[in-house]
Amino acid sequence: MQRDNHYEAAFEEYLRERRLPYIAVDEARRSLVAGGSLKSLDFIVSPPGRVSWLVDVKGRRFPSGDEHHQYWKNWSTRDDLRSLAAWQEHFGPTFCPMLVFAYHLVSNRSPLPAEQLFAFRGDHFGFLGVRLSDYLPHARPLSDRWDTVAMPTGLFRRAARPLHEWLQGDLFAAPVLAEDWQELPADLEWER
Repeated sequence: MQRDNHYEAAFEEYLRERRLPYIAVDEARRSLVAGGSLKSLDFIVSPPGRVSWLVDVKGRRFPSGDEHHQYWKNWSTRDDLRSLAAWQEHFGPTFCPMLVFAYHLVSNRSPLPAEQLFAFRGDHFGFLGVRLSDYLPHARPLSDRWDTVAMPTGLFRRAARPLHEWLQGDLFAAPVLAEDWQELPADLEWER
């Protein structure tokens, strides 16, 4: 975890206030594994009696853009996705990789109802989670230069759920088995 990243700091405080067991991962160095290295995930969250989550926090402004407001930004790098998939393979089938989009509200619109927002250091955040297994099949290239992908907004809005629904076990959250990831191509290329 990057202690100077206000998105990750807000997420950690969200977990602490809810007394959810977690480990914040030091992102200073990539982990070396056979065949290369992996980007560190941000958190391992283990609610009692439920699936454990391998979390990569994606901080975004809501809306983004100063002149042309854009809502529901959900881009990620291919490296983030490859690494999350590999972490799940290393941890095993009782761990589920998830992208948590930490939306920092900067206007009067919100991705969640007011009662589901989280106040942190005078700002408000909306946390939405999407399982990697729901994100990957729908991710489309966004920028070759930055090696980023994103889900189409409509699909993202259907797949991403308020974080508390995942963490409290309100949603069915069977982790994807490691064998399922072996079908993915190494370079994670998607059809356009």
